[in-house]
Amino acid sequence: MSEHSSNHAQKDEQKNDFIRNIIREDVSAQKYQQIVTRFPPEPNGYLHLGHVKSICLNFGVAKEFGGVCNLRFDDTNPTAEKQDYIDNIKNDVKWLGFEWAGEAHHASGYFDQMYAWAVQLIEQGDAYVDLQSPEQIKESRGSFNETGTASPYRDASVEENLKLFNDMKDGKYAEGKAILRAKIDMASPNMNMRDPVIYRVMHQAHHQTGDKWCIYPMYDFAHPLSDALEGITHSLCTLEFEDHRPFYDWAVEKIGFEQPPHQYEFSRLNVDHTMTSKRKLKQLVDENIVSGWDDPRMPTIAGMRRRGYTPEGLRDFCERVGVTKVDSVVDFRLLEFSIRQSLETTTARGMAVLKPLKVTITNFAEAVSSWESQKADSVSARFDDAAQTLWLTQPKHPNVDMGEREIPFTETLYIDQGDYEIEPPAGYKRLSPEKNEIRLRNTYVLAVTEHILDDAGNVIELKATIDPATLGNNPEGRKVKGVIHWVSASQGVPATVRMYEQLFSAEDPSSVADVHQALNPNSLTELEAVVEPSLANAEAGTRFQFEREGYFISDSEEHSGDKPVFNQIVSLRDSYKPA
Repeated sequence: MSEHSSNHAQKDEQKNDFIRNIIREDVSAQKYQQIVTRFPPEPNGYLHLGHVKSICLNFGVAKEFGGVCNLRFDDTNPTAEKQDYIDNIKNDVKWLGFEWAGEAHHASGYFDQMYAWAVQLIEQGDAYVDLQSPEQIKESRGSFNETGTASPYRDASVEENLKLFNDMKDGKYAEGKAILRAKIDMASPNMNMRDPVIYRVMHQAHHQTGDKWCIYPMYDFAHPLSDALEGITHSLCTLEFEDHRPFYDWAVEKIGFEQPPHQYEFSRLNVDHTMTSKRKLKQLVDENIVSGWDDPRMPTIAGMRRRGYTPEGLRDFCERVGVTKVDSVVDFRLLEFSIRQSLETTTARGMAVLKPLKVTITNFAEAVSSWESQKADSVSARFDDAAQTLWLTQPKHPNVDMGEREIPFTETLYIDQGDYEIEPPAGYKRLSPEKNEIRLRNTYVLAVTEHILDDAGNVIELKATIDPATLGNNPEGRKVKGVIHWVSASQGVPATVRMYEQLFSAEDPSSVADVHQALNPNSLTELEAVVEPSLANAEAGTRFQFEREGYFISDSEEHSGDKPVFNQIVSLRDSYKPA
């Protein structure tokens, strides 16, 4: 079987997960007229890598089974929510390649109905207003080893509860002075069933409903009822909500839905050296530890987009991870593998010297003056006599037709500092005093004749010659091993290149109490590099492979032709192989 066929078969197998098997059975049994899923983020922060898995699953299964997927903002806590978060969530979902059914939904759009249902629960004897203090309520809930204690307000009459709830709605109670609780079972082994709070007082304007409400439903109450209102058939969420499912079922049953939705839990996406706590990520933003939610080191979709990650690579990563009910930690290198795979055939090539070392070609004028007589059929070039520049035409990609670019070759070049070593380590195959000859990519064979040191003994310049007969040709009578990249010193463009390591040095940063202790001090390094003109002149947000260096993107916010800025996407290669 070919590698392509193997990968394709692997992806098909990964899609044969327990959730899709459940849906297949429901479709076969004609249980529903149409499969309807939803992606229900809370608009209290930017979406992160964990959300990518949920987005791909919810939108993916809807498409696979001819259904639809809603986008719904579960906006029940106006103190933490912003319109900016809503706008960015929409952009993220679209950027990943998905479209939701119709207009985006909001739980706040159902507040009138939810209030009416809360009244219904009171009338049924299934809810009551509790005027205990938050501390008293917390203490009375008990623990995993101790049953809860009933509230003194638990058996108040329906009429009294209706009045108290109406007073809550009319703003007669301060925050924390009154709540509405579901009446379930204070002795339940599941803490979520010990008369959970379903409404609380919040004197806070809402970004969608303004000042209409001063009471707001709790997420656990709003979520199942929103699902039911929208006709969701399969409510997919992560395993931490498994203990919440009994209340989910209780709520839709007590309200009386004939065909209620059902909740299914899958394992969340855990990646090593990555943290997805929105609270802690917000802390990094608020403390200016990162430049913002879209800092390229952040595991947010906005950050990964600015970093240069591709939607295709992220979708491929989620397919490779698969969907199970078993929590596990995914190797970060699998994510990088998927991103790298998506970039190989989609990015133009270019040369950038990240740590420049000056090279002066002492025979440049005489060698290049004869380039027309020496040129090979494989080389297309033109010489600008006024600028003393040989412009070489090369394809933007060696195997994919992306057009051509012109590369300036001049008397003074930059190569990378690591490509010349006075005392080379074992196995070193580039330039040294003993091995002085190498091929400059796309041009001549270069031979170093001298190195110049500064007072500290560092190499600051090389003197060299080029073999005029080797432009597009192999040298006669000898074999030159090794090819290095270069950039013209006079025609190249100074650029800022940002190199990244993982933001967190701790393998499990969420387990570190103080987020500062989990940070990697080397997560960002800025280099003053030099790039060929085709890279500098590219539009912001363009991805490239810097030859021999890795994949990079011109920064979407700061890049310009005058002041190019590039972010490292991922290294050129890794020894990691997915299972």
